[in-house]
Amino acid sequence: MNEGRRLSRRSLLRSGLGAGGLAVATSLLPGLWERPPGAAWAAPAGATPAAVPAGPPAPAAAFPDWARFARIADGTFDDDADPARDMKPVIDKLKAQNVSVIEVDTILSNWLPDKQFSTHMAQMKRFSDLAHAAGIRVIVYYPSLEVISVGGEKGKSFYKNGDGKNWVQRGLDGKPNVFYGSLVVWVDPGDESCWVSPNSPWRDHYLTRIKALAGTGVDAIWPDVPIYFDGALSWCDASTWAADAFRADTGLALPKKVDWTNAGFRRYVEWRHHNLNRFQLDIAAAGRSVNPDLVTFVETVTMDYKYATTVGLDGAYLRRAEGVSHVWEVDILGNYDGMRHATVSDWTCLISMYKYARAASGTKPAWAFSYGWKADDASLVMAETLAAGCNPYEVKSPFKTDSTDTAMRTRMYGFVAAHQEELFAAASGATVGVYHSSSSRDFVSPVEGSGMYVNTKPPAGVKDWWSFDTPEESCTKQQWLGEFRGTVKSLVLAHIPFNTVPSPGVSADDLAGYRVLYLPNLQAVADAEADVLRSYVAGGGTVVLTGPAPTGLDEHGGTRAEYALADVLGFRKADPVPAAKRNAFGQGTCWFIKDLLGLKYLTRTDQPTADRLLEPARTAAPPAVTLTGDPRIHLELSRLGDATIVQLVNFTAFGETPAAFTTKPTTCTVTLTVPAGRQVRAATVSSPDGSGGPGPKPVTWKTDGDKASVELTVSQYSLLNVTIN
Repeated sequence: MNEGRRLSRRSLLRSGLGAGGLAVATSLLPGLWERPPGAAWAAPAGATPAAVPAGPPAPAAAFPDWARFARIADGTFDDDADPARDMKPVIDKLKAQNVSVIEVDTILSNWLPDKQFSTHMAQMKRFSDLAHAAGIRVIVYYPSLEVISVGGEKGKSFYKNGDGKNWVQRGLDGKPNVFYGSLVVWVDPGDESCWVSPNSPWRDHYLTRIKALAGTGVDAIWPDVPIYFDGALSWCDASTWAADAFRADTGLALPKKVDWTNAGFRRYVEWRHHNLNRFQLDIAAAGRSVNPDLVTFVETVTMDYKYATTVGLDGAYLRRAEGVSHVWEVDILGNYDGMRHATVSDWTCLISMYKYARAASGTKPAWAFSYGWKADDASLVMAETLAAGCNPYEVKSPFKTDSTDTAMRTRMYGFVAAHQEELFAAASGATVGVYHSSSSRDFVSPVEGSGMYVNTKPPAGVKDWWSFDTPEESCTKQQWLGEFRGTVKSLVLAHIPFNTVPSPGVSADDLAGYRVLYLPNLQAVADAEADVLRSYVAGGGTVVLTGPAPTGLDEHGGTRAEYALADVLGFRKADPVPAAKRNAFGQGTCWFIKDLLGLKYLTRTDQPTADRLLEPARTAAPPAVTLTGDPRIHLELSRLGDATIVQLVNFTAFGETPAAFTTKPTTCTVTLTVPAGRQVRAATVSSPDGSGGPGPKPVTWKTDGDKASVELTVSQYSLLNVTIN
């Protein structure tokens, strides 16, 4: 299978998620398995999400500038490709589209014997050398846990004739995670898909081939979705390999069934995040053992919603790891419709996913899919990609080999190249944070459904929608996620700049600079995590904690005898839960609201609910930049030297119900507070929307006391740069 097909998270609801299978030899290579199952990957006893290595953020030198400023596109070639006839034209075409990094997806998606794999490595080196001569970097797509056998349903296959029967992931009932054709669209009729355990000997086999790939001179490796795939089975992996590793890490036996009331099952849910994280770290280390300059970008299909719970891959666990980051597969509403029928709430969900991607990548580059169906919806999605600080990988949904529109890609990537420092090197100007609790996502009121978007009902005539018109899929049906997403929506529509703050390994440094930290429906927390939050408030920070059981669970979802932050809240479990309370603690303040105001606002946009939720931010962190205009203009704030950078993304054409896609230019006024003794020296606006080129154009500003204002008309996306001396 060499179509290079990749469909996204909606696969498990309707169609696709990865791009084919893994290369694998027909038998275990000699000498690879040297340790007892599980021994190599045992975590410290009692490891919790808060125990993820915290250390300092990865240094900038860990990722070179080419990766930080990347503009990515697919450049697939066939195994028999001739360098001059087939490879060089692909490279030249992509270079003309302002692409700086080529993602190569070739026959590594197939089951390959050793000889064919070695032959293909020579082809990879030829392509890499040609790309480097053209000034373009190369990253190679290499699936991590899925093995596809072409024709394997009736012919020889990895599962039936190779090592798959021994290495396969298994469900809690012992069934193997293998299926044939048509269950998902990337597995052709007659083909076999086998998902292997990362704790099996497959691990060393894959790492050996990663080392071989690293030796070809490529710049980076792109392992695809290391997950416990749930297309055919749920809650893998219960193989003997996983059982041994789970017992080594926790001292527990694997659970026999799904039971959220069972502490052993909840521990298993959390353990899977750690287990897959260790696999990713091993992949990156294997590549760098051959080429110290090699970087790894793991394709991560799980975002801020519940899918991470289901398949085990929590991207935030890699946040502090050096040399390895993510390609985030940020999904859209329709495979053959993009975001063309999104609602306002759906757009804020997309924004939430991109902002989570940026935050969960830490100080490292955050690459992200920028899907589109037509040129106009594709450019608006890319605008949100850029505003969040993510490097775009532009593709036409649902297949990654095509551009939505090459003229659009060329224009947008030209803009990115012209403004790469402003987009990817500037520091966030947000003083408000929204806390994303992995433990609360996993354990607070677990229900069916992923929660990817709000609107589950496809408009008439739209096929291949993300949810099969299943209401329980909506994030409005999930207590924790709905509260988180509604908080994001309230901040976006109020033009209040904010950042997402992921919970795994959270430290005091992560919270430095925030005046207000929202803790939406925060229930499940580790003791060390609670200590960080307590110190933040004691040191002068403001927290806004919502929900009926604040910090009432431990990090594994067990009920606490007492709230972890009872002292910060100002009440205990023995007390009646107040409807609202403002409690001074140390030098800071805790605002508590029992109601799930974010969930209410997400479900029904009403200003009184938003005002009540936003009062703490407006009180403790009045923004230095404000916008007068339509709420449906997404504002992002950053600073680069003396420049204040304001990015504006216009989705004013969208309402609370789906409608036909259009672009509706709108005028707004951006106002900055100028520090005492300083003044505006220059103001420019840049946009990829028009025909005037990507360069900055001077704009007029007005001053009134310590305020400087600029009036702008935004089509889809504008970047305002105001220099203050």
